[in-house]
This record gives sequence, structure tokens and C-alpha cells, in this order.
Amino acid sequence: MGSRYRLTIFLTAFVAATLVLLFVVMTMSPLLGGELRTRLFTIAGLAAGGALVAALLVSSALAAPHEQRVAAIVEVARRYALGDLRRTAPDYGDDEVGEIARAMDAAIHALGVRLDELSRDRTRMVAILSSMVEGVLVVDEQGRLQHVNDTARRMLHMSHDVDNRTYVEAIRHPGIVAEIKAVLAGHQSQGLEFSLIRGVNRIFVARVAPVVSAGRGAVVVLHDITDLRRADQIRRDFVANVSHELRTPLTAIKGYVEALQDDPSDPEERHRFLEIIDRHTTRMERLVSDLLRLARIDAGQEIVELARCDVEDLLSGLVSDFGTAAKQKKQSVHVAVEPPACQMVVDPAKLHDILRNLIENAVAYTPEGGTIDIAATVKDGRYQITVADNGPGIPSEHLTRVFERFYRVDKSRARPGGTGLGLAIVKNLVGILQGDVTVANRPQGGAVFTVKLPIRDVPDKSS
Repeated sequence: MGSRYRLTIFLTAFVAATLVLLFVVMTMSPLLGGELRTRLFTIAGLAAGGALVAALLVSSALAAPHEQRVAAIVEVARRYALGDLRRTAPDYGDDEVGEIARAMDAAIHALGVRLDELSRDRTRMVAILSSMVEGVLVVDEQGRLQHVNDTARRMLHMSHDVDNRTYVEAIRHPGIVAEIKAVLAGHQSQGLEFSLIRGVNRIFVARVAPVVSAGRGAVVVLHDITDLRRADQIRRDFVANVSHELRTPLTAIKGYVEALQDDPSDPEERHRFLEIIDRHTTRMERLVSDLLRLARIDAGQEIVELARCDVEDLLSGLVSDFGTAAKQKKQSVHVAVEPPACQMVVDPAKLHDILRNLIENAVAYTPEGGTIDIAATVKDGRYQITVADNGPGIPSEHLTRVFERFYRVDKSRARPGGTGLGLAIVKNLVGILQGDVTVANRPQGGAVFTVKLPIRDVPDKSS
């Protein structure tokens, strides 16, 4: 461009000088003789050459600043094209070219600011979506996935190369595909609840919303409601089980009260009726007591009172309490307490309730002639108490649920005594004591419950 500008100036100056020279020569040539005319033309030729040189020099002098400005503008434009938007202060000049260059420079910098803001907004959006516990998928109006966060990839078991692929080939669930298709067509999404079974059964809710700010698209939000559904089912089971556990003794009590109202003549029969009523009343009383205790635990009203506890005396008393039931089933109970675990700093009342429930459970499920082994030791820096039996054991699929309230391993078999809340109380009390309880099947048969509690050197009054 600079060369063309210089050539234009040069030709303009040269043509102007030549025309002036020709005008002078043509004006004076009729007045001169032949020799003078020849000399005049010689001088005109020399003058034309001089004009040529002068025009070249003048054009170079006039074009140099313009070329420098144009070169500076081109260099800045190239830098902008490479993404370097650092602002410099080149001399664009005060003419029309300078004004155009400054206007373009301001526009590019304004565009750069907007691009930086968009980049920061996108980075912030990606960070927010990546940290969400919900799965999020963004689909454009062509049906291509623009963004899929990690949670959605895990929920739908999608690969990491699904960006810019169509949602039909990336999402393998027909229900979600149908919801996205409906929203992209302008219809309202009704929401979709579905489950995926890949190792663990999970329940999800998919909601699709339209995006119309920059062309019609869709946003899919996936919620994992597995825990909510499980909690709701536990609540329903809890209410049903409480109703059942209360209705059974109430029905028996009502029946025998009506029998007593008929005034049976046999005193032994009346005594037997009263014993049955007493037994069912005691069962109801214990059920209500356990329910109230679980309610206190849930409300955080159980206070921890630490003190030194003689574990051997505690276990001896509990074994004695269940001695009659164990003798009736010809069971043998073995207790082994190692010296480091003889004295524990713990809440004695809560430890008593924990072990009472575990031993009662072992006596109930150990067959006749079976053996119950109770041991206390120190292992891995914590107190460890185990209660093991040689009963039928627990199926592996039920091991993680035996501590749920009213949960039954065999729903067709009546629970052998108890309220069905014992193991739930055990787990909660152990948690209050900052320990943990586990259950496993023994290789030789039967189940073993293990309670681990922290070691405290001295009684701590704080709870």
C-alpha cells in the first residue's frame, strides 16, 4: 500500500512539472530561432529529468511518514489477530487514516474486554457446575451437547468425549432422550423418574428446561433421590412395623381381658390369662421404652457420663441375667476379658445397654446346644468387644441393614422375642460414644458383632 501511495505522489508531481515545462516550451518556441529552439528543447529535456528526480525525492519525503503509520497499524493488527490485546500508543496521525485506526483500535479493545468477561463467566460457570451434586447437561438447538459436568457423567455412565456429540448417541436412556426432544420442539417437560442398575440400584429424577436466550436449547438437571426414597421407605416400614408390633400384644390383651370378663370358674385358668396379659403388657412397655429412647437419641438428648467401668463385672452380671434362657436352650457362654480391657473409661450405663442387646440377640438366635463367645481386648489403639454365636449367620446381602429399625433378615419368620429395635439402639449408642459397631459372618458359622470404642486415660466430664 505504501508503494502505491508513493507512486501516486510521484506521478502526480512528475506530470505536473512536465506539463508546466511543456507549456513554457510551447509558448516560447515560435519566438526563437532554430539554434535557440534546439537549445531550449535541450534545456527542457534536462529540466524534465530534473523534475523527475525532484518528483521522486518529494514523493519519498511525503510518503515515508504515511508508510510508517500504515506499517504500525498493520503490526498492531497482526498482534491483535494472534490474541495479544495489550494496548500500545502508536502514532496514528491526525488525518482520516489515523481516525479510522484509532476507532478500530478502540473497538478491538472493547471486544477484548467483553471476551475476557465472557471467559471469566464461562470459567466460573464450569467451576459451579463441576462442584454441583446434581448432574447437568447443556444441549444447543442443533441437539449437540455443549457441556456435561462430572456428576452427570457418573450418573449416566458417559465417557469423557461426549462434547459436541448429539444427545441421542451420547445419552442411552430413551426417557431422557424423549424429554429433551420434546423441550427442543417447544413442548413442556413433565419430569422423569428413572432408575439405573449397574452394581447399585440408584433412583434419579430428570428435569429438562428450555434455553431461549441464544437460540433454542435445553438444560437437563439430574437429581439423585435414592437416599430420599430409601428414607421414605424406612419411614413407611417403621410406621407399619410399630403398628404391627403394638397391634399383636394389644389383640392378645383384649382377647384375654374379654375372657376374664366372662368370669372363668377355674382359678388356674384366670391366673394363666393374667400371666399372658402381663407378658404382652411388658412387651408393649419395652417397645414404647425403646421407641422413646430412639427419639431421645435422634433429638440429641442422650448425655454421656464417663466413668471407670469394670468390664468383667459388667459381663458377669449380663451373663447371669440371661443364664436362665441360655440354660433352657442348653447353650454355653464363654467370657474372656484381657487385662488391658478390664477397666474402661466409658459411660457404664450405655455400655451395659449395648452389650445387653447384643447378648440377648445372640441367645435368641443361637440354636440349642450352641456356644456364645464374648471377648474384650485392646486392638489398634481402641477397646474391642466381640459377641459371637454359632447360629445360622446372616446372608451377606443383609449385613449392611441389620442395624435398621425393625429390619428383618427373614420376613417370614417371627422375631424370637425383643422389639426389633435392639440393634438400632446399639448402633446409635455406640455412635454417641464415638465408636463404631460392625457385623460379619464367622468362617465356622454364626455371626460376630464387634464394638470398638476409643481409649480414654481418665474420666472426662464433657459429653
